Amino acid sequence: MKKMLSFVLAMAMCLTLTACSGNGNGPASSSANSGSSSSSGSSAGSTPDSDLTYVQNKGTLVVGITEFEPMDYQDASGSWIGFDADLARAFAESLGVEVQFQVIDWDNKTFELEGKTIDAVWNGMTLTQEVKAAMECSNPYFNNAQVVIVPTDMADQYQTVDSVKDLSFAVEIGSAGKEQADLNNLTYTEVADQATALLEVSSGTADAAIIDYLMAMAMTGEGTSYGDLTFAASLNSEEYGVGFRKGSDLAAALNNFFAEKYADGTMQQVADTYGIGDMLVEQ
Repeated sequence: MKKMLSFVLAMAMCLTLTACSGNGNGPASSSANSGSSSSSGSSAGSTPDSDLTYVQNKGTLVVGITEFEPMDYQDASGSWIGFDADLARAFAESLGVEVQFQVIDWDNKTFELEGKTIDAVWNGMTLTQEVKAAMECSNPYFNNAQVVIVPTDMADQYQTVDSVKDLSFAVEIGSAGKEQADLNNLTYTEVADQATALLEVSSGTADAAIIDYLMAMAMTGEGTSYGDLTFAASLNSEEYGVGFRKGSDLAAALNNFFAEKYADGTMQQVADTYGIGDMLVEQ
């Protein structure tokens, strides 16, 4: 009888434990969920979708660029240099990863980010409303403008926006220059990048181009690649920033990096190396 009673009590306890563990609203289930939630956010103090953790785990920061002197361009040996390239390399090093530069179609930069073929757009990118809506952007780090490029011997004729209305332009596809052409109802042809836009003017296939002021300073005028060209009318004023995937924690990490490198003089030194130190934005 005692054995039978012990067996019945044991079975009752098993049934009770099974019912408790199988109830999704019971304490056992809540405890398990709580433990799982805690462990999922503990890696490097960030969430599972942390871009910072993603980049550090794969060991590379892939930076989307175009050929854009003085921000990203290749030296005689084929290495990428320029203000943006130098800072991107230093930022990657601060994260403990290697930098990898990837030439992209500028018009597809947001798709490249979202598809994770690149981790950042770091190429003298103007912080337009469209860009800020599509990307997680860093603080501004350079002042800039969109300027009209014309042959040097014609520059005096094109110092105002009204004076350039009848010209045919070359503009980079998806660029701030194209945006200004649209805003000012200018006639234009889209080309692959700003360097090609300059080539179009130099070869006479376009009357003018719209490019970034910083590029114009580096690539036009006496002693440059396009000594026969110069910049005339300025169409706007703007600022550069770096773009990451929407919600990315890499933007905050870069802002901290910028603040540190501005304070110790590194950003100013690199900007002065490329002759653009007077346009740097205080961090």
